Amino acid sequence: MDRAGIFIDHGYLQKLLEDYGIRHMDYLDFCEKLCEGGITRFRTYLYDCMPYQSDPPTEEEKRHYASKQRFFTALNRMPRFEVKYGKLQKLPDPASLTGYKFVQKRVDVLMSVDIVRMSAEKQIFRIIMVTGDSDLVPAVMTAKDAGSEVWLYYANTARTFAHDELREACDECRELTQDFLNTIATYER
Repeated sequence: MDRAGIFIDHGYLQKLLEDYGIRHMDYLDFCEKLCEGGITRFRTYLYDCMPYQSDPPTEEEKRHYASKQRFFTALNRMPRFEVKYGKLQKLPDPASLTGYKFVQKRVDVLMSVDIVRMSAEKQIFRIIMVTGDSDLVPAVMTAKDAGSEVWLYYANTARTFAHDELREACDECRELTQDFLNTIATYER
């Protein structure tokens, strides 16, 4: 069984695309290119949160929410692609100009549960992660103990990196470079 599950922290991926100046990309092409070495893509899981909305939401919040909803619906319609939702929490932040910040919740837990479950059930042989968070180290170690290979794709940009502990825990680490991402960038007409 040479099947891979791809697990993408979309908040992480969005930041690195922004840092590289890439506004749009071909998600299917990206995922196929991550499956190097003749491995078959079983399924791609993308983890993110819907945008925050006040009660009642502003017109701008409504537009942003609807846009993100259309984007996720389009991803869910792609072959073997599934979006999983965490929660976005608004927290006080006196250091911020706005006085608050938004924090993703449950994304790492959802990804960890899927990685451990699919490894233990032998649904996939290779775990391909696009993230940088050391919270995933226990899931990586459990997947390896279950016999899976764990590959990490990460970036070193102004806002994205991979924690040393995560890189050390993975079997293979590949940097997502500007040149690589330019091969899957798409441009609006």
